[in-house]
Amino acid sequence: MYMDDDAVALVFDNGTSTSRAGFAGDDMPTSIFPSVTGRPRHLGSFPVGYPIKDYYVGEEALAKRGIMGMKYPIEHGLVTNWYNMEAIWQHTFHDELRVASDEHPVLLAEAPFNPKANREQMTKIMFETFNVPAFYVQIGAVLALHASGRTTGTVVDSGEAVSHSVPIYEGSPLLHGIRRMDIAGRDVSEKFIKDLADRGYPFTTTAEREGTVRDIKETLGYVTSDFAQESQTAGAAQSYELPDGEVITIGNERFSAPEALFQPSLVDSPATGIHKTTFESIQRCNVDIHEELYRNVVLSGGNTMFPGLADRMQKELSKLAPPSVTAKVYAPRERKHLVWIGGSILTSLSTFPKMWCSKQDYDEFGPGIVHRSAFNFSLIDYIRIHFLQSVYRFHGISSMKSYIFPKIHRQPCALTYSIEIGRELKYPP
Repeated sequence: MYMDDDAVALVFDNGTSTSRAGFAGDDMPTSIFPSVTGRPRHLGSFPVGYPIKDYYVGEEALAKRGIMGMKYPIEHGLVTNWYNMEAIWQHTFHDELRVASDEHPVLLAEAPFNPKANREQMTKIMFETFNVPAFYVQIGAVLALHASGRTTGTVVDSGEAVSHSVPIYEGSPLLHGIRRMDIAGRDVSEKFIKDLADRGYPFTTTAEREGTVRDIKETLGYVTSDFAQESQTAGAAQSYELPDGEVITIGNERFSAPEALFQPSLVDSPATGIHKTTFESIQRCNVDIHEELYRNVVLSGGNTMFPGLADRMQKELSKLAPPSVTAKVYAPRERKHLVWIGGSILTSLSTFPKMWCSKQDYDEFGPGIVHRSAFNFSLIDYIRIHFLQSVYRFHGISSMKSYIFPKIHRQPCALTYSIEIGRELKYPP
């Protein structure tokens, strides 16, 4: 627990390609920048008198990519280089938000199945390097669902390098139902590059791939409701002016590249389509909540911004779902930033201070404190504890504390799917 009415919490959402940061209670992140660091290859490459730093972050690094060794410290949603990740957080505190890190608690969004060691390292860096007064970690999809105004549903979160389908019940992720798909925005971009190269428009430099192709994808790409039919009739071609002034025509590439999300074989991937992954995710959950999960599918992440994606998802899911169930897919307008917005909402709640892991807690228990259930519960989890107490009393079990809480400490959010009592929670012998 952490209580300080004057301390405004910070919300960090660090993705593979983009980082978002800002203040709790704001509608949108204050800062959005590329999740990349650059270190000078040769000091002699810089103009005389140019201020030389140990590293550059975000747009400044990209602007000097020709003389930099570039590193993206996050891959498939997971931190792979802590030295560079720390540089991004340092840049976020001091250059983007311009705050003292020891004056603001931090909520950090994480990917599903973030390794325990990674979560502890995040905690250690935040408390020991940046001396934050309090810290909290939550799965990004849970935050996205909060932002959509729901507590139960299925979040389809797709970013630059990875996509996840995350079923959530009463505010908590059903871990056994989460499905990962290694098809995301980067794959769509590569499909655009290949298709355009086949037509005589090669994009070979990093600047072209990360700038021009991304802009083509984001401004002209769309998902068709019927890929086979649209391929035969040809979609509406549009002109696009390249930075050098040349005008090219973008035709079927507009929808054939995003189609890889539904047909990964188009990019030579054995993965299942995003609609099938979502279906499999829901099917892994208790049948009693299937209808709610189908009726509340929420899209999140920059790779879900394609026009037509929500309609196509709803169409494909309706084919897979039982006839008695109506699938409904929601595409919030600000879904590109939905994870961050959810974190902003959550940390603004008057009841949230009890969720923080404080510096005092860290000093007493170490980085493993981040796994303890007290800092991962939603308010509904507390209600559920009382519900379980009643169930345990009914079965003649005198104390649930000795059985339930040790399990919670070993498994974050152990009560997340405790509503499925017969399957998920084994009564003590």
